[in-house]
Parts: sequence; structure tokens; C-alpha cells
Amino acid sequence: MRVNEDMLRAIEKWAADEFRSTNGQIEWMLMQSLKQAKRTPKPQTKEKE
Repeated sequence: MRVNEDMLRAIEKWAADEFRSTNGQIEWMLMQSLKQAKRTPKPQTKEKE
């Protein structure tokens, strides 16, 4: 994923403030956006072998 340098720095700072990794912060932000748009992914069901 390509992210503008200034945006990435802001995300890194936010992640540190929330005691998350940068990747964890981005995942959290994406999930919040999906929830807001009512587009959260459906849980995957495991098939029996």
C-alpha cells in the first residue's frame, strides 16, 4: 500500500498514542471505516475436512 509520507507519520504517531503497531492502527482504521459504511466482512466458516 502506498501512503503519503505526512499521512504515514500522522498514523504512526496515532498508533504510538494508542499503544498499537502502525499496521494494527491501519487495520483498526479500516475496520472503523467498514463499520461506518455498514460493510464489515462476514466471518469465514471453516469447512470440515
